[in-house]
Amino acid sequence: MGALVLDDAVLPRARRRVADAEELLTGRAALLGLASRGRISAGGATRLFPTIDGWCALTLSRDDDLACVPALVEADDTAGWPDIERWAAARTAEQVRDRATLLDLPLAILAEAAPREPRTQRIGPPGAPRDPAGLLVVDLTSMWAGPLCAQLLARAGAVVVKVESPRRPDGTRAGDPRFFDWMNAGKLSYAAEFDRDRAAVAALLRAADVVLESARPTALGGRGLGPHDLPARPGRVWVRITGHGTDGQHAGRVAFGDDAAVAGGLVGHDGDGPVFLGDALADPLTGIEAYGAVTDALGRGGGELVEVAMAQLAAGYRPTRPRQSAVTPRPPRIVGTAAALGADNTAVDDMVAEKLGTPC
Repeated sequence: MGALVLDDAVLPRARRRVADAEELLTGRAALLGLASRGRISAGGATRLFPTIDGWCALTLSRDDDLACVPALVEADDTAGWPDIERWAAARTAEQVRDRATLLDLPLAILAEAAPREPRTQRIGPPGAPRDPAGLLVVDLTSMWAGPLCAQLLARAGAVVVKVESPRRPDGTRAGDPRFFDWMNAGKLSYAAEFDRDRAAVAALLRAADVVLESARPTALGGRGLGPHDLPARPGRVWVRITGHGTDGQHAGRVAFGDDAAVAGGLVGHDGDGPVFLGDALADPLTGIEAYGAVTDALGRGGGELVEVAMAQLAAGYRPTRPRQSAVTPRPPRIVGTAAALGADNTAVDDMVAEKLGTPC
């Protein structure tokens, strides 16, 4: 197995939140046999390339993104990475980013994000301070950062319900099952369409002690299911994970772990320019920090909305004195097999009815 390159400060800082930080940061690489590859991300979907005045990173992991490449580089025919790099080399980093943003592509300028800790605001009455054990956590997230936060809460004794759309389930279900199991084993699986099954989803969210979401805020708010729309539950903690935050000109921009790390300046250097550190580092770091933010909020009594922006969080890990080392990926602990999609709908509905005191 190849090695991952990390900055020496990353692991000690992550261990402030969780003892098994090395496993969480390198476990996917161990499962999938990934290693550092310079200006190509360990997973292969993201690349760093120069512009006239800086560096950018673009992730092409979704079919829709690949289909947008000709429009990005203003070509009529199919285009690939060489075309992207030639096109970007004749433009400023901001020109490249602005065009990518118009196409909803996950592209970042190196070190564009400023460090910012998770932000909190009051959304309901607090309750008594408590820990996660026995609490109901509703996990509306997908991929890595949010599901990792939910997995850590499950390990801490919470009852976690993973909610997915049958039409568009978590994309990692279609990937290596070992990674999906690592992130989602031990969670109850609930299948629902937010439009068709709005009443059931609303009931589940009303019953929740902790809600995790990673879609654009309008996805829930437009359906009356956002943190400010539902009746306040004393002590509820609502966590919103985004790529670049919810305010300012870059609010709503999509991001993945590797490009978000680049936006935060969390990169290494090979003498000729920036290189990727680790494997999609902003994803597991966000999951770890979101978990810590939840436990902190619960300890204060909750009643809070916590916003975690991946790029800004990665910027907080940006090394002031870079010192890189090779790390051997550590195989993760997988606690079982994740539930089939929708396997626990009846059990979850019964649990919600009991918690809300409504008839089944």
